[in-house]
Amino acid sequence: MRIRGKFRASFTSGHSRGYHGCPMMRARPHVSLSVLAVLLFVLAMPVRAANDPALFPLADVQPGMKGVTYTIFQGDQVEKVDLEVIGILHNAIGPKQDVILVRLLGDKVQQTGVVAGMSGSPVYFDGKLAGALALKLGTFTKEAIGGVTPIANMMEIENAPVAPAPKNPGLASTSAAGGVMDGGALAGSFASHLGAARVHLPEEFAQRVAAGSGQFLVPIETPLVSAGLYPETLARFGKDFAAWGMAAMAGGTTAPSPQDAQLKPGDMVGIDLIRGDLSLSSGCTVTVAQDSRVLACGHPLFGFGAVEMPLSRAHVVMTLASAAASTKIITTGGTIGTLTQDRQSAVMGTLGAGPPMIPVDLALSTPDGEKKFHFEVIESPQLAPVLVAVATYNGMMDSPTYGQGTSVQFDGTIVIKGHTPVRLESLFASTDEATPAGLSVATAVQSAFARIYSNPYEVPQIESVDVRVAALQDRRSAIIDSAWMEKSEVRPGETVGVKVLLRPYRGAPFIQELPVTIPEQSARGTLQLIISDADFLNRNVPSLAASQGQLPGLEELIRVLNRERHNDRLYATLVQSTPTIFIEDKEMPNAPTSTINVLDQRQNPGNARVLWQSTEGEWSVAMHQVIAGQRTLTITVK
Repeated sequence: MRIRGKFRASFTSGHSRGYHGCPMMRARPHVSLSVLAVLLFVLAMPVRAANDPALFPLADVQPGMKGVTYTIFQGDQVEKVDLEVIGILHNAIGPKQDVILVRLLGDKVQQTGVVAGMSGSPVYFDGKLAGALALKLGTFTKEAIGGVTPIANMMEIENAPVAPAPKNPGLASTSAAGGVMDGGALAGSFASHLGAARVHLPEEFAQRVAAGSGQFLVPIETPLVSAGLYPETLARFGKDFAAWGMAAMAGGTTAPSPQDAQLKPGDMVGIDLIRGDLSLSSGCTVTVAQDSRVLACGHPLFGFGAVEMPLSRAHVVMTLASAAASTKIITTGGTIGTLTQDRQSAVMGTLGAGPPMIPVDLALSTPDGEKKFHFEVIESPQLAPVLVAVATYNGMMDSPTYGQGTSVQFDGTIVIKGHTPVRLESLFASTDEATPAGLSVATAVQSAFARIYSNPYEVPQIESVDVRVAALQDRRSAIIDSAWMEKSEVRPGETVGVKVLLRPYRGAPFIQELPVTIPEQSARGTLQLIISDADFLNRNVPSLAASQGQLPGLEELIRVLNRERHNDRLYATLVQSTPTIFIEDKEMPNAPTSTINVLDQRQNPGNARVLWQSTEGEWSVAMHQVIAGQRTLTITVK
């Protein structure tokens, strides 16, 4: 059997170079003492899987066959684990996507079962590579039952398309379909992807392994190890990690070594998601490492298709045995290459330089002083929004000030190559609920990233992110209690004073006055004056932000984002029941009927949109506290 593609020179079908059936281990009639001594020395060397084995075809796999797999339980020592074939599950995870069902044998696996991080452990029969351990059966099982992805299916990844070059300079990761996803759809996408990977265990196999009905083979969890991640951060974002099929736990980093890139089957590699003052990496076992290419996992990491993620060398500190879910606790070293493919049957990467990452600088200001953190996150439309949120939230947890009923002033900048920077600005006040203000900041950053990446115009290249957060000692929030005007009948061009009664969180109520000038072009009749916070306006009053799909491009979207209202201001908005036309990034209130008729008669109005309400004017005043509520006043224009 031969495999087409880039690994072809690494595999032969003429003879075996593995440990079972290895030519040098066959008995010869006459062996000199010197040759015997050399042979004993070789056999005493640490067991390690062959780096260029022959292949064992799936058609030759039979129930009852004995084989081995290679993995690490501690340190960098690759160990042999015996196994036995239970049977073949044909078309288990798709057309011609078969799974070899095996039982792992030995004292260690009796204690640990199938361990998170074993994904990709190479499986051999008669010294020939048959595939990689990739699936496990259930929880609290008494036997270590696993599923093996056949090597032929794994090697098909070589024919997968590479990431297409974006229209703008630079390279950003794309999904398997070549598109982008918004942040709100992240968790659901991960969950549905992993759910589809479950393999139902037929009744005949369930009886053999003493499994109950309804049991499934699922992808072996991938350890998601972190250094510098607070328990509070893990508690807040743990569900996101679990939806990715990853077991989040404490880990660490280690100093890079010149030997990091010297990989062999059974070694572990890390896929770095965040690096710097906080690190977050997942880990898989290497199935094949030949020349500058690496094949690992035996199942998808995220299923994103063509990707660019940093590869690092991973080291196993220990294997934690658990009746619920055993896992490898790992550390990651220096960058050794780039993960380029994340597909259904395996992941593949190349050794060498790592891909560019997005630098994130976070400055925290508290009464006790200022702290600065620096991170790098992978440039991925699917992951970057939530990863920046994790880094931001975790940095804020470094100071207890942000959890003591304070307010948080937040501002920042997202620099996009070839475009105007996106400005971030908001104020968040603590509430009586358990949700800290720091989570609101992290969510705001995540939302901004998601809106940029989900734009329908071009793939953005994020050059840097700068976030500045200041903790304010008091809880700064106020509710709009009532509002009134000096008079309700006005003339065009006239300025009237609007008074608003606000009740702060603590302290006496106070009155804030806003001068409102009636526009000269206002028609006679009744108008509505809405006194409100920013959130009410964003949800109920037409704006360009709601029509971003009709904008000419990303630059216009950034301008709209930079003009959005802020929640620490008090707004007065004059509205009347006349049409507004939105054309690209322009707003035309009080549109004449003739114009609307022309648009209605056109089969394709292009980037035009009509709303049956117009904003005559909008005024605001900075309050330096979070405003909530709304009141509506009626004005008659004479």
